[in-house]
Amino acid sequence: MRFLCDEMLTRLARLLRSAGHDTALAGGGAPDADLLTQAKAEGRLLLTRDRELAQAAHPDGVRIEGDGVLDQARSLSAAVEVDWLAAPFTRCAMDNAELRAADAQERSRMPAEARSGSGPFRTCPVCGRLYWPGSHVRRIRARLEGLAGQA
Repeated sequence: MRFLCDEMLTRLARLLRSAGHDTALAGGGAPDADLLTQAKAEGRLLLTRDRELAQAAHPDGVRIEGDGVLDQARSLSAAVEVDWLAAPFTRCAMDNAELRAADAQERSRMPAEARSGSGPFRTCPVCGRLYWPGSHVRRIRARLEGLAGQA
């Protein structure tokens, strides 16, 4: 499943990307018509907090409720089946690109304590952000596992 989040759902978009879902994030101020066109053209489910936009996108849109990212994730899970453990940590949380294995030069830019771990070590081919299994990954994995367990 591919998603398009409106600008009000940035944290949910990043969580979906962390789960491995192809999730586009609308730019700030994008007109509703543009979001509807993009979602249809790219075969994405439009996620929004806007009641009218969700109705306009129906059946290919979901109105997301909740203030925090976990409440929003639960709202999404109540509307559609989401595999929260689809392919964890295989997409860049910032720009949605598929991550690739980091080479030796890229790993050399990581903190020493990260490099001494077992990996996997990944990098985003678009923004160059580096990823490794540290405490942040453990916290996000626990969130994803918690969401998966509620299904």
